[in-house]
Amino acid sequence: MDKNNKLYKNQGIHVITALFTVEDGKFKVLLIKRKNEPFKNKWILVGGACYNNENVEDAMHREMYEKTGLKNISIDFFKVYSEPYRSPLMRMIAITYLGVIDCTKVKILKETTKTSDADWFQIDRIPELGYDHKEILEEAIEYLKKKIFESKILKELFPKTFTIPQLYSAYVSILDKKIDRRNFRKKLLADGIIRDTGKLQTQTGKKSAKLYSFV
Repeated sequence: MDKNNKLYKNQGIHVITALFTVEDGKFKVLLIKRKNEPFKNKWILVGGACYNNENVEDAMHREMYEKTGLKNISIDFFKVYSEPYRSPLMRMIAITYLGVIDCTKVKILKETTKTSDADWFQIDRIPELGYDHKEILEEAIEYLKKKIFESKILKELFPKTFTIPQLYSAYVSILDKKIDRRNFRKKLLADGIIRDTGKLQTQTGKKSAKLYSFV
């Protein structure tokens, strides 16, 4: 590598996270509003630039904490976006991540030094987004839909034990379509996603329901 080659200069790294939740049966994503240019006053996914003295995963957690107040969030690598002109300032390669949390258990910072607001938005009510975050969000949603029956990706949404109707409601909200309720439990058990705890949830005036947990 020739460090004097101009084609190597003025490049940076963005770390971006699509953080999802299900609230009141609605599938939502966390967005922040920028205070500064470029894309001042535009909503974007949570993220920012990686410092030269940190790895991308540390940068992702730092940006999440600085702009939302959230820390120790379980997030998985998603995809790399490398179009040369995705940022108007300079070449910025985006390392993106995906996560799911229970929004009722956390408090989001509404304003920081670089953001003027933060909120959860329903997937079908997303405002205009800055950068290429519309593309990133759309692909993250499709990725989550494909992975939802292959992993325990929703475990952050639930307590240690839950009922099948509670889990079913979350799946339907994210997939935005009806699922065969009769085969739903059988598929998750057969795929090793959940297990029967042998315990029951009892509610006054209602039939007891079996409790399950993620394997």
